[in-house]
Amino acid sequence: MNIEITGKGLKKDEVHFGTDFGEGKGIWCGTPVKPGDQCTAEFELPALLMRWVDIVPVSGGGYGIRTEGNDVILTGVLENIEEDGTGCLRLGEDSIMLECLGEPMALGGFVEIRAKEIRMYPAL
Repeated sequence: MNIEITGKGLKKDEVHFGTDFGEGKGIWCGTPVKPGDQCTAEFELPALLMRWVDIVPVSGGGYGIRTEGNDVILTGVLENIEEDGTGCLRLGEDSIMLECLGEPMALGGFVEIRAKEIRMYPAL
């Protein structure tokens, strides 16, 4: 995903960023960046998410990234969830891998994922 670094966060290696889908914050896991830098990043959601708690269906369509307090909210299409709980959220042309537990959910619809932390890696 193409991002622009918009500022530094309070935590070590935390950055604020902007995308075509909105603004968020995450931990940058690469060579240091500074505000104004343009990067291509892969997102990772390191926490185990609970379906119907951290991942909830939303009506309407539209991809998005926003922050609420300390959480980052990702809105996208829930593409897949394997039996082992690994899943995939599509955000525009990009996919974000995740791990989840809980009752089954319908695939192919828009969901909101509430994450405490996003890790971002430079895409090669």
